[in-house]
Amino acid sequence: MADEISLFIEDFGLYFEQFGLPRTAGRILAWLLICDPPHQTMDDLVEALQMSKSSVSTSGRMLMQSGLVDRLSFAGERRDFYRINDSAWTTAWLAKLKQTTLLREMAERGLSLLPEAPPKRRERLQEMHDLYAFLEREMPRLIARWQAERNQIQE
Repeated sequence: MADEISLFIEDFGLYFEQFGLPRTAGRILAWLLICDPPHQTMDDLVEALQMSKSSVSTSGRMLMQSGLVDRLSFAGERRDFYRINDSAWTTAWLAKLKQTTLLREMAERGLSLLPEAPPKRRERLQEMHDLYAFLEREMPRLIARWQAERNQIQE
C-alpha cells in the first residue's frame, strides 16, 4: 500500500507540473488529500514527502496564494497547520474561467485585426473565439450546479 500511495503522490506531482506548478506543489496537494489528520504541520509534510523544508515552504506559500491550501492554527499549538481549502477545486475552476476570458479576448483582438479578411482566413480565430465564449458562459453555470448539488449532498 505504501508503494501505491507514493506512486499516487508522484503522479499527482507530475500532473500538476504539466500545468506550470512545481512538482513539489502537486505532491503537497496529493498528500493533503489523503493524509490523516487532514491538517499537517510543515514537519509532517517534510517527513511524509521526504522534501526539504524550503521546498515545502515555497510550494506551500504558492498553494496558499492560489487558494488551494489554507494555513490554520489551533489554540495552545505553536505550530501552523496546512490543509486543503474547502473550496479548492471550485477555486481552481474559477481560475480557469479567468484564463478562458483572456483567451476569448485574445481571439477577439485577433479577429479585429482581420476585419476585411476572407472567412477562410478568419476561421481558426473564429473557432477559438466561439469555443471560449461558450465556455465562458457555461462554466459559471456548471459551477453553480455543482455547488447546489454539493450542498444537497451535505444536508
